[in-house]
Amino acid sequence: MTGFAVEMRGISKAFDTVTVLSEVDFAVRHGEVHALAGENGAGKSTLMKILQGIYELDSGTIEVDGRPVRLGSPQAARAAGIGMVFQEFSLVPTLTVAQNIFLGSEPRGRTGLIDDRAAERRSAEVFADMGVSVDPGRTVASLSTAYWQLTEIAKALAQDARVLIMDEPTASLAKHEADALFELIDRLKVRGIAVIYISHRMEEVYRIADRITVLRDGRWVLTESLAEITPPQIVEAIVGRRLEAQLTYTDRGDAGETLLEATGLRAGGRVRDVSFRLRAGEILGLAGLMGSGRTELARCLFGIDRLDAGEVRLRGTRVDLSSPGAAIAAGLALIPEDRREQGLVLDHSVRDNLLLPLLGRLRRGPVLSDAAGRRLSQELLERFSVKVADPARPVRLLSGGNQQKVVIAKWLGTDPDVLIMDEPTAGVDIGTKSEILDMIRGLADAGKGVLVISSELPELLAVSDRVLVLRDGTVHRELHRRDIPSEEALQLAVQGVS
Repeated sequence: MTGFAVEMRGISKAFDTVTVLSEVDFAVRHGEVHALAGENGAGKSTLMKILQGIYELDSGTIEVDGRPVRLGSPQAARAAGIGMVFQEFSLVPTLTVAQNIFLGSEPRGRTGLIDDRAAERRSAEVFADMGVSVDPGRTVASLSTAYWQLTEIAKALAQDARVLIMDEPTASLAKHEADALFELIDRLKVRGIAVIYISHRMEEVYRIADRITVLRDGRWVLTESLAEITPPQIVEAIVGRRLEAQLTYTDRGDAGETLLEATGLRAGGRVRDVSFRLRAGEILGLAGLMGSGRTELARCLFGIDRLDAGEVRLRGTRVDLSSPGAAIAAGLALIPEDRREQGLVLDHSVRDNLLLPLLGRLRRGPVLSDAAGRRLSQELLERFSVKVADPARPVRLLSGGNQQKVVIAKWLGTDPDVLIMDEPTAGVDIGTKSEILDMIRGLADAGKGVLVISSELPELLAVSDRVLVLRDGTVHRELHRRDIPSEEALQLAVQGVS
């Protein structure tokens, strides 16, 4: 098959008075992987939600297999053969794999009752066509994230999807799981299924995609074969400018006095014996494999998980870390690993999320001042360049990058002495990533102590003055940045190779 599976022409969409898409063209062929790239807020999600029937377009046309369609609902999109694998899984953990795959379209027996055995049998057939082995009778909660991803894909294919939209599908996968997903995508291509692949990870795009379309500020910028365009050209198209120094480390000289000192920290089975020092004006990177104890250490330092042993001192004085409130009072703040689950109240407004840790500054006697809240939230929005049409809108409606900026903004609004950042650039676009890395450098330049946890080793090397490598809940190695010649050298240290 060589024709277009989907062709979208002149797509425009506005919310209230804000235009989010303007005359956008996009098309994907049968048996093609077409990458869709752009900064957070560029319009990627809105364009795909129009194709999913979640939003109605204001103007433009959509053709599926050469026939004009009107996709006024998700049901209409499914009937047209369009399925989507969301970045945030849409599965019910307590149900089986088969029950999730056929949720809402359950096979029924002669009596009209739901036939779970038929669902399992048909699910097994779908997985066999995918070339993977998954037990349809297992509950989703008992499976790893990789199997959740496979179940999401099977759910779309079971509804006869001929166009599959994948939104950051590797965000929660380990490397070997991502490699298995790429092999599956290759098999789907051979079957003639069109894949629209949304990702901020350039190496993934070049690994599996045939073409790429870039959107910027709601407008089409380019569509090119990946064989005809270089990564720097794509980055420049995405951000509209060159990012020369994004991943370049600059030695800022010796840091100041010891700001934070942790000694003999133990908590549960993941933090076994951790000691380190963080100086004022220093960025300390934490590297390690999954399960090394990085996130658990961050949770202990912010008072989420109770310490079994050890102590933490700030400027020589022992601090109470019995709760997040105590940690905040001591001068610490945490940007959590999962912004949607741990960093935001998704159904609350952008303004309310920004002000949650700052309510004490809004008190006027026994009440909170709405006017002061509006002023403070607007200051934070402008200071951190958060793109939002109306701060009263729910924060869940923002792009991933702008949601991350809200999380960072609200905690920096507390003016902490020590900022702990767990995967601060996960799932954000290249431009926002650059802004966050510059922000981290700026905090250190202002005398703050910054602890950065990241699985992205190039980013860790770009900002860290020192790197602690954690293994099995303890500090395996401490490396000064000048002693790390390359990403490969740090990767070997993380793997435990001398």
